[in-house]
Amino acid sequence: MAIGSKKMTDEKRSQLVADMRSEENQRQLGYREQALKLFPHICGRCSREFEGQKIRELTVHHIDHNHDNNPSDGSNWELLCVYCHDHEHTRGIQEERLDGASNSQKQQDSLSHSPFAALAKRLGQTD
Repeated sequence: MAIGSKKMTDEKRSQLVADMRSEENQRQLGYREQALKLFPHICGRCSREFEGQKIRELTVHHIDHNHDNNPSDGSNWELLCVYCHDHEHTRGIQEERLDGASNSQKQQDSLSHSPFAALAKRLGQTD
């Protein structure tokens, strides 16, 4: 009898997980559809336009990163292409890494850093 009870528990658990996944998918479809109706089909970062089958590459980004904050006016959403959306989330990770780095390390990692700026000095040449 214990085996049968365990099987029922596993079946209930599987059904619960399936129901939760279905509800999450429905919720995502809901705000995605709303966002696609509210906003032009243009990436908010790179300004690429999307139409036809390409619309699937357009994602809804939650500005405050809270996927449960879905106001009907779309004030917490922006449409981003999959590449810009990935970059947006990676950017936060990079900023966190830099927050823990020293000032000299931050300077080296910046886009304005020139790795060859002191090359002549290192080679023993002077200008």
